[in-house]
Amino acid sequence: MDVEPLTPVIGAEIHGVELARLDDATFADVEAALLAHQVLFFRDQELDIDEHKALGARFGPLHVHPSAPPGAPGHPEILNVHADANTKRTAGDKWHSDVSCDVEPPMLSILHLHTLPESGGGDTLFSSMYAAYEALSGAMQSYLAGLTAIHDGGPNYRDRSRRVGFDDSDRVYPRAEHPVIRTHPRTGRKGIFVNSVFTTELCGVPKDEGDAILAFLYAHVAKPQFQCRFRWGENSVAMWDNRCVQHMAMWDYYPQTRSGLRVTVRGDRPV
Repeated sequence: MDVEPLTPVIGAEIHGVELARLDDATFADVEAALLAHQVLFFRDQELDIDEHKALGARFGPLHVHPSAPPGAPGHPEILNVHADANTKRTAGDKWHSDVSCDVEPPMLSILHLHTLPESGGGDTLFSSMYAAYEALSGAMQSYLAGLTAIHDGGPNYRDRSRRVGFDDSDRVYPRAEHPVIRTHPRTGRKGIFVNSVFTTELCGVPKDEGDAILAFLYAHVAKPQFQCRFRWGENSVAMWDNRCVQHMAMWDYYPQTRSGLRVTVRGDRPV
């Protein structure tokens, strides 16, 4: 196994690994690389649905998305990531951490793309919430340390449903209160844990003050110096740690097709 860092801050491409056939020692190396680099990329990986699920399950119990239908019959843990000429809004086109509205948000996402736009495009950007936190002033770190925020899935998921003509006004989506600054349970490092897709308000502060702080943080986490960018190839895989990473998928390839499947691993309550 060879680890090739993409930047000094975040991301690494892994060579010499076949994800469908990981022995225990190599799996331990992959997990260690993930904790060190936050997001990992693998090329030329053949994964069927059962192998994809088995890979995710080695990290922990699999998560079922609260809004999207199963990506394959009989496999509720599989999420279909697909956009084509009929798509009205892509999932993941803003900076976010996956399903952070859950009381126990997912810890890990593993995306396998099998169909890429003919003319290129469809890259995914990843931003380190460790680096974003560490770049804040000490005064801002101290201020944010005592705050919590509401993460609500309703606005985002209802907007997606509305765009495809589906009425889900009676559906109840996850909503949770999480710390603004999260401590990673494995590394002990601190990172920013608010995002523009799911975070709706800061708790215990006036709304105008909270909105201004959130707007500042959303712009801050999107700074290029905290990022890496992955150009997908056919049968590439990305796995990212939602506890310390935000990501955004570029939708610059309409009306061409970009398609694949994602498995997500359940996490724990942020602290």
